[in-house]
Amino acid sequence: MDAKGMPEGNISLDQRAAETVGGATRFPSLTVGSEDGIHGGCQMCWTRSGTRVPPIPGPRELFRRLFVNESSGDLARVKDGFKLTGSILDAVQGDAQSLQSRLNPSDREKLDEYFTSVRDVERQLALRKQWSEVPKPKPPLQEPINKNMVDDLPLLYDLIALAIQTDSTRIATLEIGGGFESRYFGISKDYHALSHHGQLPENIASLLKLEEYQTQQFARFISKLKSIPDGDGTLLDHTMVLFGSGMANANAHTNLNLPVILAGGGFKHGEYRAMPTTGLGRRPLCNLYLSILQRFGVETDKFGISTGTLSGLA
Repeated sequence: MDAKGMPEGNISLDQRAAETVGGATRFPSLTVGSEDGIHGGCQMCWTRSGTRVPPIPGPRELFRRLFVNESSGDLARVKDGFKLTGSILDAVQGDAQSLQSRLNPSDREKLDEYFTSVRDVERQLALRKQWSEVPKPKPPLQEPINKNMVDDLPLLYDLIALAIQTDSTRIATLEIGGGFESRYFGISKDYHALSHHGQLPENIASLLKLEEYQTQQFARFISKLKSIPDGDGTLLDHTMVLFGSGMANANAHTNLNLPVILAGGGFKHGEYRAMPTTGLGRRPLCNLYLSILQRFGVETDKFGISTGTLSGLA
């Protein structure tokens, strides 16, 4: 999708919501999952400036991010790093601004993208500085060890629930890449290869085994959120959860009529909708994304190629 002419560019849903959080939480958003070197990972999360947000690769790293405070020596080094990085940004931005008047329109557009990236870094530095001396919550469990994405998946979901419960973040994304380790299910072909099943029954059966496990863990996460009291309801009542895939039929690489599940967040639930894929009744998935953003509190009437909100959700 070309970002030109689109007010939101190619920013992902989570990062658009994170822009409105500011310094209200230690982490405006958390991206978690496997960095799949074979297939490039999911590459789901992108900032407004077009920078990919890499995932936190395992439960140990996520645990440390959420619960382990930096030592006094580390904290002093972090503060020195703030000063050094800040001065570098000032110098580089000054040099870039001096170039602006000498550039043609195309190069000036690229420079504007660069300025946006610099501002992103500045905001991240300011946020880290703001929270650097605020103690993190006490961990309710021991530091885990990383095993593999299959065994780690339930724990990653549990840590995300804790991150939301402790208000360490209000936005989290879990990526499951094409390198999901099928060998732990006794399957010889890898997940990505199985998604290109060629209509072979044995490939489809193996694929279903992997995706049934993933769906079971998602259902377990929903139950976990539902079991945690939060204000006048449960954490699920106050949390929107979206589950889906970027492919409707990976075998043919089609992304029309994507399968998605929306849970929680006070929406009207308990129904299955088969949305029209052609004609006047067709609705882009971005309409659902826009509905989610507005429920989250983002003041916008457009996201991506949305044509409005999705009716009948309230």
